[in-house]
Amino acid sequence: MSTHDREVSSEALAQLLATLSYRHGTFRLASGLQSDFYVDVKQTVFHAEGARLVGELLCDRLSRHGVTLVGGMAVGAVPLVSIALVAAARRGYVLDGFFVRKEVKDHGTAQRLDGRFRADAKIALVEDVVTTGASTLAAIDAVEAAGAKVALVVTVVDREENEGVQRLAARGTVVESLTTRSEIIAAAAGT
Repeated sequence: MSTHDREVSSEALAQLLATLSYRHGTFRLASGLQSDFYVDVKQTVFHAEGARLVGELLCDRLSRHGVTLVGGMAVGAVPLVSIALVAAARRGYVLDGFFVRKEVKDHGTAQRLDGRFRADAKIALVEDVVTTGASTLAAIDAVEAAGAKVALVVTVVDREENEGVQRLAARGTVVESLTTRSEIIAAAAGT
């Protein structure tokens, strides 16, 4: 079976995330909140099949919305941007990428937005998991400060806790997810 013949679906992603990334226990999230589960998306993204699958699904979403520039907050979004760009290149889809630094660097070009950022592009941000949306809102603020607008946010996993998605939607941004916590739990139960 060739790479192109393997399934590219949210169900296949949920299955891989259930196997590689989903954990029960007590976890402190980046938002500072406590949770009884954790989805470590990096465990899937840094797996060859996971990278292929997430990249293809991200590329599908971005192309459907006519996005020409994809970015996100460093460090978490950097691999997501990279795999989306590889998937786009394989398809001949013109897409550039950038990332948002948490702080302006004090050397080189001293940029907060690094990579191929252009204010006139149709921009999407990618995120591994959205809980409160704080890091994505910070990225939106940086993009807007550079004179651009974020048209779309794509998260790999929707934790289905709504606060973050609602905060992003309140900023006028379309928010979509590649899969949800419920889909991952269903996939885990089926294994």
